[in-house]
Order: sequence, then structure tokens, then C-alpha cells
Amino acid sequence: MRLTYLSTFFPLRGGIAHFNERFAGELVRRGHAVRAITFSRQYPALLFPGKSQEETGASVGDAPFRAEVRVDSIGPLSWWRTGRAIGRDAPDVLLFKYWISFFAPCFWAISRLVRSNRRTRTVYVVDNFIPHEQRLGEGLLRWLAFRCVDGCLVMSEAVEKDIRRAHPHLAIERSPHPVYDNFGALQDRSAARRKLNLPEDAVIALFFGYIRPYKGLDLLLDAFPAMAALHPKLHLVIAGECYEDERRYRDLVKASPVSDRIHYFGDYIPNEAVATHFSAADVLVLPYRTATQSGIVQIAYHFERPCIVTDVGGLGEVVQDGATGYVVPAGGGAALVEGMKRYLDGPQDMREAIRRERRKYAWEAFAEALERLVARIRTRPVPGKALPVGGTKASIDR
Repeated sequence: MRLTYLSTFFPLRGGIAHFNERFAGELVRRGHAVRAITFSRQYPALLFPGKSQEETGASVGDAPFRAEVRVDSIGPLSWWRTGRAIGRDAPDVLLFKYWISFFAPCFWAISRLVRSNRRTRTVYVVDNFIPHEQRLGEGLLRWLAFRCVDGCLVMSEAVEKDIRRAHPHLAIERSPHPVYDNFGALQDRSAARRKLNLPEDAVIALFFGYIRPYKGLDLLLDAFPAMAALHPKLHLVIAGECYEDERRYRDLVKASPVSDRIHYFGDYIPNEAVATHFSAADVLVLPYRTATQSGIVQIAYHFERPCIVTDVGGLGEVVQDGATGYVVPAGGGAALVEGMKRYLDGPQDMREAIRRERRKYAWEAFAEALERLVARIRTRPVPGKALPVGGTKASIDR
């Protein structure tokens, strides 16, 4: 196929850009022609809570392409130019990564322009249909975003159910979030801990990724004194940039009776440092209040680290309770403490089970899901367009 993939790519940073680069690379390796297009401005500075939108280090992996920088997320003229350019190219598929409704006007405008060629089908790879953090106008923007979509590729049952409730006739394929294997190899644990100035004999629990309210770091910090009472050498590492008032978390750490066992790395973790943090850890903890799926679990699986996760969204679908980690009820407190107790009391070496489990999360399988989806939607007419020569509505619907 000939695909145009419009989303965030390097030098834009974060898990979505990492996903896109790895997925596009897999599609190229499978023989598809991929044209990658990214943003000249992803978010206006006024709406961006972080310190920078660009990577400070190198790209991850070995993607055999470089994304074209074309789209201003709030610039309608750039939408028109991009849509016209893609329309002239007439790819088989226009692929978007959809995670928040902020991009709805941009995605809708570009897809409307591209669909005028009667050939191109529009597909969303959907992280979240219902956002973690609701904002004014979400429903209207979401309606607009899905006006011109032919099919969706989703990564959890929870997201599939959300879409089907709103769009019961939309073509959907589901394949779990693949393992992030583009952050390098597992490092020696002692060496990784020395790099981070962590005690080499500690049991280290890791909270990793952007800090946002729905991720429940405050719940973990509240529960950690009780966790620490379970083991005299249990330490907590927090690694990630805060997307809200960081003073709140700094104050919680400072006020904790076990603050000497909490290590706070409050900046964005560059690509080349991801392996060091996971290699230094023993177990990942995700105390999320809400979720769809998490790429953080898939990084942990790559580095053969078990996970303690709350049973929200699709997290319970990918963590096998008692085998690759522990699934606990949401809400923090006693549930998180019990999850840590089960980990400390149980077999802490879960590497064999994780190796077996992560075979299900291959990028090849995810690419095959996209291919199945496109095969289905290519037999359907673009709404409002003429049917292919020789086709009938009955034959096409079938």
C-alpha cells in the first residue's frame, strides 16, 4: 500500500512520537510505501504544560524515513496546503494517530480535502476515544473528528467499546499495544543504579512517564509509607516531567516520613536514558485513576520488568495477574500496598513469563491488523462518492 501517516514524529518528543516512528518503520519493512508528515507546531505554547515539545537527544530506533514538517495544528492555511498535497498524491490510506480532540478541526479539514480524490481511505489509530481529562466542547470536537473516518485500529477492548457505542457501524480492528523495543538493550542493574546514584542493594519501584492527574502519583505517594514498612530497603523512583503544578508533588515527597527513600527525577527522560531507569528498577508501578492502555507497560516488558497496575481501562488486559505482575483495584491506598506485598512475598523474578507474554505484542501483528482493516474498508465506497465502475451497492457492502 501507499500510506500517508500524519502525526507526531521526531524531533517532537514523547511516547506517541516513539510509537509512530516504530510503527511506520515496521510498515516500511513490510513493503509499504510510507510518507510521514508531522507538525511544525503541535501545541500552542499557551496550551502546552511541559517545558519543551522537542527531543533533547537522538531519535529512537532506525526509522528508514524522515518526516516532512508541514502542519500547524492551529493554522488552517497549512491544513489546506497539506490536504491538497496529500490529495494530489492520492495514497491508498491516510493514517492519523488520534489521542485528544484538540486536533479534530485539523484532522477533519485535511481528511475532507484528501477524500475528494475518491481513492484514499482514512484510518485512525486510536489511543483514547474518551479523554482522560474532559474539557469544554469535547463531545462536539469528537463528533467532528470522526466525521471522515473509514476505520479505526484500537489497542484495548475498553477503547473499542467506547467507539462502538458512538459509531456502531464503523469498521474497527483491535490489536494490543506492541512492545517498545526501540530504547536499546537491558543494562547491568548495578551499573544503572550507579549512574542514577541509587542504592545498589535496594528494591526499587519505578513510576515512569509524564505526571498528570489521572496517573495517580499522589495516590502512590500517599501509600508509599505503608509500602515502605513492608521491606526495609524498598525505594521509590519517580521519573518524568510534570504536566501540572510540580510543587504539589515535591511537597508530598518532602512531607513523607520516608522521603529519604523517594528519588525524584523531575525532568523529561530523554530516549538514551530510558534503558538506564528501567534497568535500575525491580518493578514498575502504575497507580492510574483512569486508562485506556499504557505504552509504559510495554517498555517494562521489553526490559523484563513486572508491573503493579490498577484495574482500569486496558491495563488488566496486558498484565497477567500473578504471572507478569499484579492487578489491583483502582483508588490507591490499601490496594496499592497489597499489590506491593504480593510482589515482595511472591516470586520476584518473572522474566520467563514476561518473555512468553510479550510475544503477543509484536509490531508485525499490529501491522497485520492495519492491513486487515484496510482490506475491509477498501471494499466500501467513500460516503457521498460514486461507486467503482462495475460495482453495485450490494456487492460492495458484502
